Amino acid sequence: MSLTLELPAEYGYTITVAAASLVLHVYHMILTSRARKASGIPYPNPYATAEQADKDPKAMTFNCAQRAHANYTENITPFIGSLLISSLAFPKASAALGGIWVLGRFWYAVGYTGSKGPKGRVPGFMMSAYSLMALNAMAVFTGVKLLPQF
Repeated sequence: MSLTLELPAEYGYTITVAAASLVLHVYHMILTSRARKASGIPYPNPYATAEQADKDPKAMTFNCAQRAHANYTENITPFIGSLLISSLAFPKASAALGGIWVLGRFWYAVGYTGSKGPKGRVPGFMMSAYSLMALNAMAVFTGVKLLPQF
């Protein structure tokens, strides 16, 4: 059995959102690098120690930036997969949810490294988590639609 896939005309929205998520990755790299430099935490240390973070707000900010970047890398693969799959059936809705995810992840990073510290990440987390759950469900539905019996 073979299957020929034709990309929807609106799939360009999906590619644009996927590319925006890559720009967000660069933002995370810059945010983390600047925080590392400001804190004086040398390579190869991935984080400041608890003692350093307790004594120095810059070390705490570095830890928050590093964790935000790590969380981004933990989430980018399922996001891209769900986005690309769900967009085969729902290109506009998927791109819109993907845009919400990118904005949520940006808000997550800004909030996490801001004056509220770890508590500042929650609004961005909620925004990105709900949009990712919707994309995941849409990706599953897209897969079911592509099964031969449907």
